[in-house]
Amino acid sequence: MSEHPSRTVEHPLLEFDNVGKSYGNVQALRGVNLTVRQGEVTCVLGDNGAGKSTLIKIMAGLHDYTEGEMKLNGIERRFGSPRLAQAAGIATVYQDLALAPLMSVWRNFFLANEIRTGPLRMLDIEAMKSICGEELRKMGIEIPDLERPVGRLSGGQRQVIAIARAIYFGAKVVILDEPTAALGVKQSGVVLKYIVKARDAGLGVIFITHNPHHAFLVGNHFIILKLGRVVLDAHRSELTLDQLTAEMAGGQELAELSHELGGIDAGKVVAPHEVRHGGVGAPELDDSADGSADGSADGQPKGTA
Repeated sequence: MSEHPSRTVEHPLLEFDNVGKSYGNVQALRGVNLTVRQGEVTCVLGDNGAGKSTLIKIMAGLHDYTEGEMKLNGIERRFGSPRLAQAAGIATVYQDLALAPLMSVWRNFFLANEIRTGPLRMLDIEAMKSICGEELRKMGIEIPDLERPVGRLSGGQRQVIAIARAIYFGAKVVILDEPTAALGVKQSGVVLKYIVKARDAGLGVIFITHNPHHAFLVGNHFIILKLGRVVLDAHRSELTLDQLTAEMAGGQELAELSHELGGIDAGKVVAPHEVRHGGVGAPELDDSADGSADGSADGQPKGTA
């Protein structure tokens, strides 16, 4: 493939070289090559069971890989826990966001990383509120009341809080696990806008998604996984949205299926007619099952009004 200006960095932030992962006899990932660079959005697409979750778990330190190499800033790494991955600069924003809905915005922002002061190690609430508000404004979002419970914010706003938190606590690579999956069109647009802001802040963004349209709006580099293997690895300049959508939908397999179904009249409407079943009657219902233990239908004892 041709060289691109954005690929001139000496070492990628994160690199997979023929990475594989086995669970006993089950091969979840096979020979995966992946490059994440600073200031780029790398989109990883795939259907259910493609291996996206396993890929995330390896990056996030939940699972170790069994084949190949994973390099961070050119150095091979294995993370024994999510804490080690976070300390190395890899932050994961999962679909459930790991936010406490009944807690305030600033408490969620500093959850498990609170600023304490004084000999009694009291919470420095004012400092945390100030930092939280400033970091959210950097992402382009203004929340007037930082005491507001996170559960009362929109889905897009909650995503932004999780992303801003990851950036503030030193993330160099941010993994976004299906951030637009449960959102409507408007809120998805909000999240996509903040993905671009994270990219512009100098992070390497990994955008996990089912949606090729969302991916193509913000992506620089595209990976499609299928049954644990990479079936597409291309830069934005090397494919179109239609090509990406076709590959995501099945590519050659979809073309073969279309050929097989070519003689079917998809617009045909079948007139009502008697359906012949297999001759096995439906089971008879026990009347006592619908009422109380004594067999009454209305739940009242027999003989009562």
